[in-house]
This record gives sequence, C-alpha cells and structure tokens, in this order.
Amino acid sequence: MSSEAPISAVGFCTYTGKGNFETLEKSLHTIADLGANAAELSLYGEEIISGGRIIPGRAERLVQITDQFDLRYSVHGQIVSNFMDHEHLDYQKAVVRAMLELCNRVEAGILVHHSGNAPMPAFSRIPDLDRMERDALAEMAEVAKGYGVRIALENIFAVADTEYRQTPEQVGETVRAIANPNVCGLIDFSHAYIESTRLGLDWREQIRAMAPVTGHLHVHDSFGRPYSMSKFYHPAEATALGIGDLHLPIGWGDIPWEEIFEELAFLPDTMLIMEITGERFVNEQADCLARALKLVEHANSRRLAA
Repeated sequence: MSSEAPISAVGFCTYTGKGNFETLEKSLHTIADLGANAAELSLYGEEIISGGRIIPGRAERLVQITDQFDLRYSVHGQIVSNFMDHEHLDYQKAVVRAMLELCNRVEAGILVHHSGNAPMPAFSRIPDLDRMERDALAEMAEVAKGYGVRIALENIFAVADTEYRQTPEQVGETVRAIANPNVCGLIDFSHAYIESTRLGLDWREQIRAMAPVTGHLHVHDSFGRPYSMSKFYHPAEATALGIGDLHLPIGWGDIPWEEIFEELAFLPDTMLIMEITGERFVNEQADCLARALKLVEHANSRRLAA
C-alpha cells in the first residue's frame, strides 16, 4: 500500500508493559513478523512522561526500539485525555504537548486523542463544554503542525446516563468546526456501535456522518451492547455475554465489516489499526490481518477507480 491509497497502512496496537520496554519491543516484533506495515504505540502506559515533561533517558530508549522496525507509527495518547476537564485542563494540555513531541521523535504521523467527557451538565452548559474542547484542540493543532502530526479525535461511549459524551456525528462536527488539517476524526467502530445502542441511534448513520473527516480507524469487534453489567471476574466472561467494549478479533462480534468498507470513504492516507493485542489474541492476529487487508484492498480499489 502506498501513501496515495485512501487507506495506506494496516497494523495493530502494542500492548503495554506498564513501563517495561522489553514488552513493547516484543510487541513490535510480533506486529512486524505478522507482515503488518503499521503499529500504534500505546505510550499512555510506558512511563515516559512525568508531570507533563518527557523523561529524556526513557524517550531515548523508546526511539532505539522503534528505529529497529520498518513500520509506520501512530501514538495513542492518554486514555484519560479530556479537553472538557476544566479543573485539569492545563495538565491535560501539557501531556498532549509532550505526546506530540514523542510523535515527532518516533516519526509518528498521528496522535490519538479521546473526545471529551464530563458529568452530565444542564443542557445550557453543553455548548460551553464543546467550545472548551474545540479551543483546546485548535491550540494543540498549531503545536501538531510544527511536528507534522495530525491529532485524531476518537469517538468514545458513555458508561452511564450521568456522563456527557459527544456522539460520533458530533465528534465529526467538532473536527469540522476546528477546520484545521492537523485535526481529523478517528472512528472507533465498536465504540460507535455501543454508544448508538445506548442512545437509540442508528450507528451506521453516525459513522457515515463522521467518515468524511476521518483519517484514522480503530478496528475491533463487539456486539454493540452497553455496560448493563459492571463487574466481570475475567474478560472472557464479558466476551461470553457479549457485553461492553470487548476488543475482539474480527468476526467474533456482529459488526458487518464488509458492508462498512463497501460504503464508507475516508481522508487520504488513513491508517487502520486493529486494537486486538497479541497479549490476548496472539493466535488470532494473523487471521485478523488477512481479513483487514482484504477489506482495505477492496475499499482502496473501489475509491481509486471512482
């Protein structure tokens, strides 16, 4: 795949060793050996940033590891990243600045950033929350521009009706409102499925609305069932019940992948990352990669022929 293709790279996220770089290196070896051409570095768990500052020695070790592999990289920022978090907004921005610098050091073109959340406010306050997020993203986009990085705003789901989250369509509207080439959308298909089920929305319409501004994809399977149970003693129990954000191999859930990639078009040079780690599903990753490459081949040939 070339960068001229609509979807130009396919790979997996790394599983985090929680600061153990040997685990990160092993994860990248697995991804490269499978024949993928991309990896998303789960740097939120690697203890490289302290108080908003990069730890120099650990950043140098990170670069030594990533330089070993012929892979295109993206970086997954903090899981708790939240530009609707007024109390900690300065801290949040400091970490994003550091993550963007790490993107530059490992030559990653994308920083994944979760869309915001807040305790469900009075409806009159929702525009203020949306504006706070847009303003922060616009500010960070100028930092990203200096590094040649796009911030990919990911749609998430709420875990309760007391939490405010934007729908996938609204995340797309946020990207359009910022109107900066260094900010794009990130469709997480399973997240969209879960949130749309929770709210009674048509999830396919939601991702259709978001797709034109989307430059990064997270692929993993589920049944789109919100968290009606909050406690599982083992992840396999959630899988068995089909409840929640399962991060399953392609085909284990009921997402109609072929229909989606037949229909949707994304921004040029989009990267597809399967959030299906070798830590859980090492025996399934090769099949997932083969399936994803077929989806991408079909989608790219259709778009290039159009």
